[in-house]
Amino acid sequence: MGLIRFIFSKTFLIQLVLAAIAVVIIAFFAMQWLDYSTNQDQRIEVPDLSKASLDVVDGKLEELDLRYEILDSANFNPDYPRYSVIEQVPRAGQFVKEERKIYLTLNPSGYRKVVIPDLIRRTRRQAEPTLRSLGFEIGDITYKPDIAEDAVLELRHKGKELKPGDKLMKTSKIDLVLGDGSGRYNGDLDDDNEEESPADEIEL
Repeated sequence: MGLIRFIFSKTFLIQLVLAAIAVVIIAFFAMQWLDYSTNQDQRIEVPDLSKASLDVVDGKLEELDLRYEILDSANFNPDYPRYSVIEQVPRAGQFVKEERKIYLTLNPSGYRKVVIPDLIRRTRRQAEPTLRSLGFEIGDITYKPDIAEDAVLELRHKGKELKPGDKLMKTSKIDLVLGDGSGRYNGDLDDDNEEESPADEIEL
């Protein structure tokens, strides 16, 4: 009975109210401390680093207390300067905390080199789509005497003959030398292989 009387007494109620106020005050200051320690209210807008060189990137991010990390380079993009930023995460305009790391993808120095396939004696209809699928452009088309019409006899780049297995920069222009179907194989027949005329035969 004494405990029940104490619970409903004025003294206990005052202590209960004071304890509740103390809990609220402690919770308030605890939240303020967490906000301060975690920079919860601090937001930094990520700048647009597109087409910027690493020197520019370093200066911009250092001023904003941000860091960066370079990812593997992507395929060469001719619309962007070499070694400039072509992609960033987080994107420009997003808000982050200080010391946040910005991940960058750089434009490589140029197109990668592609291996020249073996297209000798393939038809033009086969060769052109194959070269285009590898990223090459088709240049001049010339013809030489050959028994097979439109068969690939040579691949050339800037006048130099290309061999299967050679490497050439992507988007390079490749000229095709094709057979004209004249029935003559790789040029004129040797004189030694021509049949002797009856007049050339030795008389007995």
